[in-house]
Amino acid sequence: MVEIRSAVRSELAKCAAGDSVIVACSGGADSLALSYAVAKEAEKLAVKVVGITIDHRLQSGSGNQAESVIEEFRSMGITVSEIIPVTVEVTDGMEASARRVRYQALDHAAEKYGAQTIFLGHTRDDQAETVLLGLARGSGTRSLSGMAPIMGTYVRPLLAITREQTLAACQEVDLKAWEDPHNQDRQYLRVRVRLDALPALEKSIGPGVSAALARSAALLRDDADALDEWAEREFLALETQSMEISSLAGLPRGVRTRVIRMGIYAVGAPQGSVTADHVGAVESLVTSWHGQGEVSLPGGVKARRLSGRLSLLPPTI
Repeated sequence: MVEIRSAVRSELAKCAAGDSVIVACSGGADSLALSYAVAKEAEKLAVKVVGITIDHRLQSGSGNQAESVIEEFRSMGITVSEIIPVTVEVTDGMEASARRVRYQALDHAAEKYGAQTIFLGHTRDDQAETVLLGLARGSGTRSLSGMAPIMGTYVRPLLAITREQTLAACQEVDLKAWEDPHNQDRQYLRVRVRLDALPALEKSIGPGVSAALARSAALLRDDADALDEWAEREFLALETQSMEISSLAGLPRGVRTRVIRMGIYAVGAPQGSVTADHVGAVESLVTSWHGQGEVSLPGGVKARRLSGRLSLLPPTI
């Protein structure tokens, strides 16, 4: 528990006395150990802790498990807590849909309680799984950089802590960790990565694969941040709806594709809808133009090359 409390302490030190923070807990070892560490460290800093558990209502008896988390909160000294029941409408896979509704519920809780920070219990093992999933999907640098330690109000202080450490920490302070049955269900890709792919890599390559993947994520995040900042400067210097072809062509591809993606979103494409294929089709108007016509993009956005400029046209009403 010492390492976990130390990791949490450095993040809580950024809060002022009287601030409120949320700790999200499913009842699993990772979030339970996190909750305990936040409760004990926040008390010394006069920071108020609100415990939140999300009931996805995907399993029978989920309400009972949520009540158990509330009891654990009380045992830690977290006196303000809430169960938030949600309805998961599966639109893009169970995992993604549940994640989206969970974050929406936590955002609303932060508004309700005036919380400046939301603590999440993702560990180094979760980070390794995320990077491996990104590799399997052929994702870009940003996806391969894994989960950010800090993303807006969300903080993940345990990304250098292993799942084994959180289990040991729970045993040390007599916390009763819950094992979500979904964590053993191989119909979910992340579960197959956790139970099959990573152990196979550890066996064939040697121990330390998870740690190496997490280190790679940190390095790639630095690279992705630098490229994003560069692309942002270039984008701001260009006219969004009519970018000069020569300026775009002179940029490194990693920066140019980011600028193009920013432009597509800026003129009205729905967030999250633009794929690498969309960007590649638009980039070909810049770097491999042979007279091809306009490119249709998500949300009714159009891209065309005209008079030495890349025109991005918003959807017509």
